[in-house]
Amino acid sequence: MINRNSCFLIVGLGLIGGSYARALHKKGYRVLAITKYQSSIDYAKNEGFIDEGSTIVDENLIKQADVIIFCLYPSLEVEWLRNYQHLFKPGTLLSDVAGVKGGIIDEIQSFLRADVEMIACHPMAGKEVYGVENSDDAIFRDANFIVVPTEKNTREAIDDAYHLGEILGFNKVSQLTIKQHDEIIGFVSQLTHVIAVSLMTCNEDENLQNYTGDSFRDLTRIARINENMWSELFIDNKGPLIEQIDAFMNQMSCLRSMIENEDVDELKKVFIKSTKRRALFDKRK
Repeated sequence: MINRNSCFLIVGLGLIGGSYARALHKKGYRVLAITKYQSSIDYAKNEGFIDEGSTIVDENLIKQADVIIFCLYPSLEVEWLRNYQHLFKPGTLLSDVAGVKGGIIDEIQSFLRADVEMIACHPMAGKEVYGVENSDDAIFRDANFIVVPTEKNTREAIDDAYHLGEILGFNKVSQLTIKQHDEIIGFVSQLTHVIAVSLMTCNEDENLQNYTGDSFRDLTRIARINENMWSELFIDNKGPLIEQIDAFMNQMSCLRSMIENEDVDELKKVFIKSTKRRALFDKRK
């Protein structure tokens, strides 16, 4: 159970891992880190939001941890757990931040030791830049935190995951099944990145930045994309994502027909529906 004396280990000290570390350290928790680059450890220690860190799999750090949070690409998360779970102390709570859960969490839980527990989570927060130097726990304040349990999770672990979201400062904590999570993420996250990338690559004018206004800049902010992470996420979740792409293309086709046929009444109906739905997001602030 997460309590005031819990020690957290972040594996993967990038944008999200660094933001977790900042939030946890501000709340007074002991925070450790294992990550690839010494420069990331040095930055975090100099900024004062981790207590210890290493670029190797340090058994001493791992055995101190009551909670280990994996901020890795999904494939690396599975590999890391498979290779190093023997180092965890009994009772360790494990969590993650991966953007896809299908296949990943089931595989982990199939080989995980019986005396530790994995509870999947997804912080719906980020920036169009990455790296620990850009970490900022303020990105959690207006964001959503999703807990994604399976039938193998205990009630205590689920409660701890909710508590973690609250500790980190998220605006709302929700719960979804793995299937629900991947379907929703295919729409609200992955499809939006597909659209942004498409907008940035469907017109070959090299001077667009000289002509565009705020609407285009807002729509394409997330087109500055980490090609390694997002290609893996798209492929890992290709079924739900393709369904959402097809639904979007169908809606685009409907709008195209309305415009081609000059069907003003139908266009207005769609605009009214869109405006009402968007207003629901504005009410949350």
